[in-house]
Amino acid sequence: MIEIIDYGMGNLRSVQKAFALLGFDARVTDDPARLKHASGVVLPGVGAFGKAMENLANTGFVDAILTEIERGKPFLGICLGLQLLLDESEERFSEHEPLPKGLGVIPGRVRKFPPGLKVPQIGWNKLHLSGPSRLYRGIEDGAYVYFVHSYYAEPQEASVVSTTTEYGVRFASSLEREHVMAVQFHPEKSSSVGLSILKNFGEVTNA
Repeated sequence: MIEIIDYGMGNLRSVQKAFALLGFDARVTDDPARLKHASGVVLPGVGAFGKAMENLANTGFVDAILTEIERGKPFLGICLGLQLLLDESEERFSEHEPLPKGLGVIPGRVRKFPPGLKVPQIGWNKLHLSGPSRLYRGIEDGAYVYFVHSYYAEPQEASVVSTTTEYGVRFASSLEREHVMAVQFHPEKSSSVGLSILKNFGEVTNA
């Protein structure tokens, strides 16, 4: 069973329906204890970084997520779920506030797009494959996927970047390190390419 984390930040049912369409058992859960018995864990999300981390902490999911990642369980972050894997984010209400802290699974910072760009980036954009990836098996370089975001991930290590995308800057649109995978775009809204990506993750959970 693939467990999709419900912490009050995102349209989770569309992700669940996409997995179901592909023939994978998936359910939305607000119970951290269920992650222990999952075949894979999905962390979607839209909204503010700091609020998302607050919700994860208040619902008991922070420890549960870190425990399952440590155990080597397949994990997929989607959109905000990718950004939360990093150490910290520049997204805050005031410059006088400290940078909100993330899960710290992948070293790096979430940065705001440079001034002059229209944000959020909304719409279809290209993926440039950075190297072999289980998540992108069968996906061609230059495939289009659907984005909605105002911030992007800047990991410390280039080796964790599995795809890049250009929007004013070239940014990491996917991250992958061993069993931890994450995408900045919405695969559930990315037509056949997105379904292929979710299928690849589902097959990883069944391996």
